[in-house]
Amino acid sequence: MAEAGVDIRNQQSQHIDDLSGIPFDFVITVCDHAAERCPVFPGEVAVIHRPFDDPPSLAADAETEEDALRHYRRVRDEIRDYAESLPGPLEPA
Repeated sequence: MAEAGVDIRNQQSQHIDDLSGIPFDFVITVCDHAAERCPVFPGEVAVIHRPFDDPPSLAADAETEEDALRHYRRVRDEIRDYAESLPGPLEPA
């Protein structure tokens, strides 16, 4: 991510329970695993699913670290391009 100018050193995953009480207009899932296990959000929430390849699965058989990183970089860039293509601000349906 640093290669793309994004500092994620202080970021961490959060459990859905940590987000209770926060209203969401949209939930965007970017992998099938998340889409299948995405919890139900209260209220009117638009759920958008845009599947991307899973870099750890693709990189598992890589012969070198550079080959593995190629998968992560490609998916990172695909997600960035997708996010940049979204209309802003999104309008709930």
